[in-house]
Amino acid sequence: MPLVSAGEIVVAGHGVGAFNVIQLEQAEALIDGAEAAGRPVILQISENCVRYHGALEPIALATLAAARQAKVPAAVHLDHATSPELIREAVELGLGSVMYDASALDYDANVAATAEVTAYCHERGVWVEAELGEVGGKDGVHAPGARTDPEEATRFVAATGVDALAVAVGTSHAMTDRTAAVDLGLIARLCAAVPVPLVLHGSSGVPDADLTRAVQAGIVKVNIATHLNKVFTDAVRGYLADHPTVVDTRKYLAPGRDAVAREVARLIGTVLTRG
Repeated sequence: MPLVSAGEIVVAGHGVGAFNVIQLEQAEALIDGAEAAGRPVILQISENCVRYHGALEPIALATLAAARQAKVPAAVHLDHATSPELIREAVELGLGSVMYDASALDYDANVAATAEVTAYCHERGVWVEAELGEVGGKDGVHAPGARTDPEEATRFVAATGVDALAVAVGTSHAMTDRTAAVDLGLIARLCAAVPVPLVLHGSSGVPDADLTRAVQAGIVKVNIATHLNKVFTDAVRGYLADHPTVVDTRKYLAPGRDAVAREVARLIGTVLTRG
């Protein structure tokens, strides 16, 4: 199936699963899970992933190749890029969407930088997600107490021309327990005020029932990374505990890949459905 952009998937529906890739096994698992559920999927490569591999091109080209083999619509998306240079490289490599994160800047600087990146991407047919305002805590807009103001969000979207907006509604990155309290009322107000799709980052910490409610309230794109990393690692640990003499990496990475595929199928097949 031909590659699509994250924008094409997001515009088509609510509760779109966007999952992070670190190794090729994870890209394969995300696609297998999406195919099992019969739903589109967004494969995300973060700036941290690029740093881990030492370059964007190897992991990006591998993920693009995997996405081209998918039997469901699959997009490859650059996640949380703080560098305009990395954005430009992603566009040149063929990624159809990017998330530019200038939220550490003050409002005016964020608007100026995001508008410039958005104009560059739109000239090349690339969809842009962004976020605004660092509010409290080292996690910025993804600190549990941070909240996006609907009026400011509306102004930000108008000033930058972005295609989607990541919002702060009670989630936080890298949570390994699912105890985040999502502000569903704020999601509804943001959905009514902001004219572009809303994105929930830090969704790993949100219980299943609240993920479903968040989608019903207006969240379109749901980013999940840490939860699936935990699923992968638990499966690998279990295999190695049962097979302490194994040295072939394929033997223990395969159970991790299979476990992630099952969880992705469950998440996008039931949890993220709007109902």
